[in-house]
Amino acid sequence: MKVKPLADRVVVKATESEETTKSGIVLPGSAQEKPQVAQVVEVGPGGIVDGKEVVMEVKVGDKVIVSKYAGTDVKIDGQELTIVKQSDILAIVE
Repeated sequence: MKVKPLADRVVVKATESEETTKSGIVLPGSAQEKPQVAQVVEVGPGGIVDGKEVVMEVKVGDKVIVSKYAGTDVKIDGQELTIVKQSDILAIVE
């Protein structure tokens, strides 16, 4: 199944996070923070959003930093994805 975001929305997939601390302590899944670095999977078309024109600045494949508590988490075909507004993306990692 393919997810096609609308307007200024972007679908991202979190990159794998470290499961051990620098000192070697293994963290259970419940203790780990939500990763902020993600890969762009799909990009909406942009257009007029709330009376303002939005031009999409990210593209599929970009590695981005997403605001910590932004977006809606969804699970599609076993993949955990997050749908965020483009304004919730803080930076593109090059």
